[in-house]
Amino acid sequence: MQTTAGDEHREPLPDASTAPPTVGRLAALAAGALSAGAALGVSELASGIAGGGEPSLVSSIGTEFIDRFAGGLKDLAVQLFGTNDKPALIVGIIINSLMLGALFGLVARRWFWLGAIGFAGFGAVGLWAYTRDPLGSTTTGLLAAVIAVAVGVASLWALLRVAPRRAAVTDRDADHSDAHTGTRRRTFLAAALVAIAGAAGSSVLGRKLRAGNISEAARADVALPRAGTSAGVPDRQPFSPEGLSPYVTPNAEFYRIDTALIVPQVDIDAWSLEISGMVDSPFSISYDELLEMESVEETVTLQCVSNEVGGRLVDNAVWQGVPLQALLDRAGVQAGATQVVGRSLDDFTAGFPTDVALDGRVALVAYAMNGEPLPVEHGFPARLVVAGLYGYVSATKWLRQIELTSWEDFDGYWITRGWAKEGPIKTMSRIDVPASSARLAAGPTPVAGVAWAPTRGIERVEVQIDDGEWQECRLGEVASDNTWVQWLYEWDARPGEHTIRARATDRGGETQTDAVEPPIPSGATGWHSRRVRVTG
Repeated sequence: MQTTAGDEHREPLPDASTAPPTVGRLAALAAGALSAGAALGVSELASGIAGGGEPSLVSSIGTEFIDRFAGGLKDLAVQLFGTNDKPALIVGIIINSLMLGALFGLVARRWFWLGAIGFAGFGAVGLWAYTRDPLGSTTTGLLAAVIAVAVGVASLWALLRVAPRRAAVTDRDADHSDAHTGTRRRTFLAAALVAIAGAAGSSVLGRKLRAGNISEAARADVALPRAGTSAGVPDRQPFSPEGLSPYVTPNAEFYRIDTALIVPQVDIDAWSLEISGMVDSPFSISYDELLEMESVEETVTLQCVSNEVGGRLVDNAVWQGVPLQALLDRAGVQAGATQVVGRSLDDFTAGFPTDVALDGRVALVAYAMNGEPLPVEHGFPARLVVAGLYGYVSATKWLRQIELTSWEDFDGYWITRGWAKEGPIKTMSRIDVPASSARLAAGPTPVAGVAWAPTRGIERVEVQIDDGEWQECRLGEVASDNTWVQWLYEWDARPGEHTIRARATDRGGETQTDAVEPPIPSGATGWHSRRVRVTG
């Protein structure tokens, strides 16, 4: 075929068959991130379709991250995100996955096979984490990983094929090239929107399917028995200034700090609690059998060891359940069994001295909270509640086993990560009102809050204004020494900047220390203070 002189020097226009190396960098980055999003979305859908409350690849990676780095990051996460630490971790994993996908896209514009290997490698990491997750099955993890990699690679190939390309053209062909590039941009945008919609839709649907909530369905059918004994909640309190924490914390407002990224789902008909280890007669008990045992109802304040001075990771609730001692007596605790270890469905462990379970304090296998079956996020179908101990050594949720062992032979989850092995709750108080940095009018002003020393009880609470004398507060009514107490001081506020401090003294005569210590390794100490401004 003959060509003219002009034709001999004409460069070919880019088209759909042009090799990926001509794709622009921004387009390649976007294609990689969108493909990673599509892979994540379809992995959520695949694990959701599997049912049974199994985790997703993302949550399994998050669980592995928690297990490996929780010891060093727990307090930081709580300080930064509070009870939103788990959503923050999931968002962080997703963002990092999208960034990694963008990198794979950039590589794939020149060497597509390397980008594909990158997606396969990330899928392998997800599968590895899934096989280590006690809530996941290898079959579901393998299926989710394979589908995610396939969708990710296919999406990357498709998006790179239609992405705008960099191509040098002569002025003579500029108009044709501009039109062609505009078409490609519109096609790429449409494909990107499809990828976004597919990723979002798959993720939402997968989460809804996984939350198909076996536990919620079972919980709705539970008829709680009447408690044999009950430490009744006071009918009323002598004061109730606005902003003061209620004596009993509603279930929806009760703090939640644990290591479970997804809540374990339980087939209540198949669930049982095993009592094993150093006992004479190991046994298992079903949920119905647990409910048939003599139960008690007790009001107990629980606190997370990560709670800062003045923090909100402490609450008070009414718990119903079977005394732990009744179960241990039935099993027959052997000599040398100096530790009670609770194991959860997701393999979390917490241990405390056997003497604590037998010294007469409230120690329950609880199945109800504030008159309802345990909320799923708080441990349905059963959990341990032990008065006077921080949750990290006692409050095992989603309980599946109670094991008796020696103190030396086992360390619970948080002990291996640097926290103290014994976790008695310290005598503490908190100022609820006035709010920090509040602007107040001069005159009578309520200063109020809560104080707690579970098992010991609170003898008095005192407030100090600036560097003045400590003034004793009025105390509210309590169900027992296992709960927090509300307190109130009527302050005649004068204009100016003021610092308010509070301290509590328990019934054993121990006054809350002013020495400031961080939560790790055994709980924070110090006096809570508020800085306020009073106007004339």
